[in-house]
Amino acid sequence: MSPIRCLAMVLVVFGVTGCGKGDDVSDLDVFMNEVRLRPPGKIEPAPTFRSYPTFTYSAANLRSPFSRQVRVDLAGQKHGSRNVKPDPDRVKQYLEGFNIEQFEMVGTISNATGSFALLRGAGGVHRLKVGDYLGRNDGRIVAISGSQVDVVEIVPDGQGAWLERPRTIPLKEHS
Repeated sequence: MSPIRCLAMVLVVFGVTGCGKGDDVSDLDVFMNEVRLRPPGKIEPAPTFRSYPTFTYSAANLRSPFSRQVRVDLAGQKHGSRNVKPDPDRVKQYLEGFNIEQFEMVGTISNATGSFALLRGAGGVHRLKVGDYLGRNDGRIVAISGSQVDVVEIVPDGQGAWLERPRTIPLKEHS
């Protein structure tokens, strides 16, 4: 064995035997006896749980307070038609669960079956054709060009009838 290793072993042995201080644990016995003789303490009861009434956020379908406010000109306001209304029996498409403002056109693609618009929003890029729906106001795609997507939404006019409102989603360049 090397002398350094031998010296390390000797120091470890002395260190371990120096920690013992013998078998005198009388101070520990005295402390434990004092603790055992104390009267048992009382445990405080658990605090009472006060329940609060639940709150349901009901403004999720309203206009965002951060978007530009639309001016309402009552004299020039168009009146809706009773012939125009959303189809309540139509199965909703996935993209109808999102606001139309969050979509942006990033391109077009064409093949033998027709041309498609590429719209980014709702967590990805989606390929849509004429006749597909998007947005919360029954927005239906009516035309696709290289520079924009034309959508017609059906919105209430505030007097019990419905209006067709055209919208355009322009191509976002450098996206």
